[in-house]
Amino acid sequence: MTARRRTAPSSSLGEPVRISGRDGGWDQVRADLEEHAVAVLHARLADWRPDRAGGPRLRALLGRDWDRYLELTHPHVRVRFAASRALLKYAAAVALRVPPETVELGYGLTGRPCLRGCDAVDISLSHTEDLLLVGLSTKGLIGVDAERADRPLYTRGLHRNVCTPHETTALEQLPHHRRGTELVRLWTLKEAYTKAIGQGLRLRFTEFGFSGGDRPVRLLTPEGAPGTGDEWQFRTFSVDGGYVAGVAVSDNGFGGPRDPAAHAMLDPLVVAAVSEALGDDAEPEDAPGGEDDLLGW
Repeated sequence: MTARRRTAPSSSLGEPVRISGRDGGWDQVRADLEEHAVAVLHARLADWRPDRAGGPRLRALLGRDWDRYLELTHPHVRVRFAASRALLKYAAAVALRVPPETVELGYGLTGRPCLRGCDAVDISLSHTEDLLLVGLSTKGLIGVDAERADRPLYTRGLHRNVCTPHETTALEQLPHHRRGTELVRLWTLKEAYTKAIGQGLRLRFTEFGFSGGDRPVRLLTPEGAPGTGDEWQFRTFSVDGGYVAGVAVSDNGFGGPRDPAAHAMLDPLVVAAVSEALGDDAEPEDAPGGEDDLLGW
């Protein structure tokens, strides 16, 4: 069956959506996926932490990640792991229009997360302190990263290890009070891009750079020449009153995205046969919800 296709999305990116809990903000996430084929959402850890870590609902939601969760010994790390995966699965469930507990995460050789059995939606995850950040894309690869806006990267001299010669020159031309902010912007973009391509820290940050904050931001060679064309988009956003979110998104060039809903990618006769065999002819859910999806676990 050929999946339904929507009209070509806008080339811009929507502002990150604040998700305050299970019932908050999903309509805007759907709208962003429809308009831009990309949605970025952020949340506070306190809104997504499980009340009773280890409960049966948490185990059902984490699925294959349950063993990884049990291996974590630090309480705060365990809570952040569970909360970030819960947010990611709820977000993916919105795109796929399935219950969150049916979403299974997989990980590539470099640790990059993906959705098992579904290549219509690419995902990315970042967290720092009490901020959780998730990226969804139906048109290509996506990477996201978040850092505190006031993180003292420049005063610690980290620009010598993460900036290209072109970027270093541009930094030194800025007023001193702006250099820290600019370095945080570059850092989040570099993290987001390497996450998107599945390299993480394996690709040295001094081997590629970015243009200034003027739009559109471009990937550059160490000498400042263009490194990519229009197939990549790069943006940074201010979120939650003190953080910078970097986003890197590629366009696979196949035009309008496929409808990522799980039922749209299956032959309706197969779906009907499976539903009849299971004794359940209900339509797929359009959004997370229901009594069993409460965050009380």
